[in-house]
Amino acid sequence: MTSITIDIEIDRPIDIVWEELRHIERHVTWMSDAQRIEFNSDQREGVGTTFDCYTKIAVFSTRDVMTITRWEPPMAMGVTHHGLVTGRGEFALRDIDGSTHLHWSEELDFPWWFGAKLGEWCARPVLRRVWRKNLENLAVIVEDSTDKGSPTA
Repeated sequence: MTSITIDIEIDRPIDIVWEELRHIERHVTWMSDAQRIEFNSDQREGVGTTFDCYTKIAVFSTRDVMTITRWEPPMAMGVTHHGLVTGRGEFALRDIDGSTHLHWSEELDFPWWFGAKLGEWCARPVLRRVWRKNLENLAVIVEDSTDKGSPTA
């Protein structure tokens, strides 16, 4: 199992950041590796929400079946995912004097045929770079939308 963590500070209050983050269907607008999200039920948020997330990084494409396992507005959202790579991840938000510290952590298991430990070692820097850019994209969306006076809701 490999662990990946990324942190970013977003220059907006925690409630505004959560308001964008909580809309799972909009994750494709800031996650460059997420191509499409399809919900498996009418539920769109909260613990138990399930959806398929179609992802692509370079030549690797997969469908992850994801389930929300933690939902504590505006502090945390956790998921498990099963696909090419299995694991669990979490977004944790913390207020810092009107800004938001966002911590993204993932624990991933790569299949034996992907090289297991070697696959993890090779994929880790690529995933960190992609996910760091994803959080930067989220920050731009949240900061730009509130600069223009329009809420993200």
